[in-house]
Amino acid sequence: MRVISGRCRGTHLEAPEGMNTRPTTDRIKETLFNMIAFDIPECEFLDLFSGSGAMAIEALSRGGKRAVLVEKDTKALACIEQNLEKARLKAEAKVVASDVFEALKRLEGEQFDIIFMDPPYALENIQTVLEILAKKKFLKEDGYIILERSTKTIVKLPQNLVLWKEKQYKTTTLSFIRRDMGSE
Repeated sequence: MRVISGRCRGTHLEAPEGMNTRPTTDRIKETLFNMIAFDIPECEFLDLFSGSGAMAIEALSRGGKRAVLVEKDTKALACIEQNLEKARLKAEAKVVASDVFEALKRLEGEQFDIIFMDPPYALENIQTVLEILAKKKFLKEDGYIILERSTKTIVKLPQNLVLWKEKQYKTTTLSFIRRDMGSE
């Protein structure tokens, strides 16, 4: 696993051992960041279920202004700290060591341009997380959520969020979700 582009290009990143995290493949990460390339410079990036921190690090490497990384697994948190140090990005990153619900309570009032979510595929609370993000207005006006999920997982969006576009792979789907301005 490596940083694909930007000022940290080529930096090798650590991933936590075991099956608790499922790092986004370099191929999917590269395609995703090519799709959102024009939105990255100066963006505020929230990485929920951060794992190794690779997605937030990629965003910062490509010119993101600030990233908040949320993770509760202690092995993953150690990798995040190590990866931020390797990439020399600690000053632009804030790590929140807690589960996503507690983290969202702590972050209430902050807004982000891009929120990336790669929850455990078995997580049944995806809709609840989306509801909190929408209700508490974590998205800036033109902001959006990218949800990486199993292609088999069906997600019902809350009333004030809409699916903007989707990119499907064999086992993974990237869903791009925006605020429904018509319902506000």
